[in-house]
Amino acid sequence: MDGSRAFEPKEGSARIGPNAILQTIAVLDHCEGQVVRDRVMSVAGVEVPPADAGMLPEADCRAVHDAVRSVMGEKAEGILRLAGLATGDYILANRIPRAAQAVIRALPGYVGAWVLAGAIAKHSWTFAGSGKFRIASRLPLVFELRNNPLAPVFADHAACVWHVAVFERLFARLVWPSVVVEETDCTATGAEVCRFALHPQGLSRRSRASGV
Repeated sequence: MDGSRAFEPKEGSARIGPNAILQTIAVLDHCEGQVVRDRVMSVAGVEVPPADAGMLPEADCRAVHDAVRSVMGEKAEGILRLAGLATGDYILANRIPRAAQAVIRALPGYVGAWVLAGAIAKHSWTFAGSGKFRIASRLPLVFELRNNPLAPVFADHAACVWHVAVFERLFARLVWPSVVVEETDCTATGAEVCRFALHPQGLSRRSRASGV
């Protein structure tokens, strides 16, 4: 399987931005090589989309992320985290105007965070697909994603590292350089929603509990 083959997305009305797949492919190519990337895409049953692909069926995006977890084993979360960080970089380079970024950086911390959070909520359809995103709390800042289409079916720990990395990259570059985004609840572990708490100074709930 290679990028020259015709791209035939799976059926389905809900769609997600192409970087959920494109950046994952780029990370696999860089870190593992094309042979491993092609194996992942074969397991997913998804053709490599073109670089200029528009919104993709969420079924394709989920299949690729699930295939990464299946094929890559212990390396999977590292791959998906790098893909999330790369997605955040793409958004900063191509989707948030430079002037808007400058304004957010100039604002006091939480004010800038609220502005950025509002923009994320407005465009949440690009990563939530059939799920529903909301700002659950503004102080502290907490996001919730119900029916997260990219969450694994089952995990023994919070596992939505791609979303965590996207949020972390955006807020670190524009608001809080030391921010840590922590998924405190995950549907993969039986929670009703995936919940993401933002810690401006980089101290997560788990770190506080352990005394780190």
